Amino acid sequence: MDIAQQQDLPIGTGALWRAAVALMAITLGLFGFSYSLLSSGIDGVLFPYHAHGSILLRDGKPVASELVAQPFAAPGYFQPRPSAAKYDPMNAAGSNLARTNPDLRKQVAQLRDEIARRDGIAPAQVADDLLTQSGSGVDPDISVQAAMQQVVRVARARDVPDADVRRLVDANTRAPQFGIFGPARVNVVRLNLALDAHR
Repeated sequence: MDIAQQQDLPIGTGALWRAAVALMAITLGLFGFSYSLLSSGIDGVLFPYHAHGSILLRDGKPVASELVAQPFAAPGYFQPRPSAAKYDPMNAAGSNLARTNPDLRKQVAQLRDEIARRDGIAPAQVADDLLTQSGSGVDPDISVQAAMQQVVRVARARDVPDADVRRLVDANTRAPQFGIFGPARVNVVRLNLALDAHR
C-alpha cells in the first residue's frame, strides 16, 4: 500500500476520541491546575497578606477584608460610599443608571440632603464620592475630603477631640498609587478599626 492509498483511509472514531481526550487532559492539567497552583503558590510566598484576602484582624481574630466595604450604622463611625450591591461581595455591581437618569438625580439629591444633615454641613460641601455608588458596590475607599467632612460627627459621637480623629484620618490616608495614579484615599474599614483601638 503506497502513501496515497494510506491517506485515503478513514481514521477510526476511537482514535479521534482518544486524541481529543488526551488533548483535553493535557490542556486542563497544564493550564487549569498546574498554572493555577504555581501562580497561587508564588503569590502566597511573595505576597501572603494579599494572596489570602487582605484580612484585617482585631484581637487576633479576622473581622474584615480591607478590599471590601462594610456599612457602619453608628454615628461614631466613618461611612463608606453607598452601595447598589448592599455591600455584598457575592453580588458586586453598580446601579447601571446613566447620569441623565431622573431616578439617579433624585436619589443623589435626597442622599446629599441626608448626609448634610448627618454630618452637620451644607449640602454643597458633601463630597461627591459619598453620593455615588462605585462600579463594584464594595469599594472600600473614600476620598480624603469625604473622610474629613465626617470628622466632627465621629469625634462628637465618641467624645474625643476633633484633632485626634483628624490625626487618625491622616495616619490612614494612602497616597496615589505609585505617586501618580488616582487621588489620595482613605480605607474606611481600616480607619474605623483604628478608631476602636484609639484610647
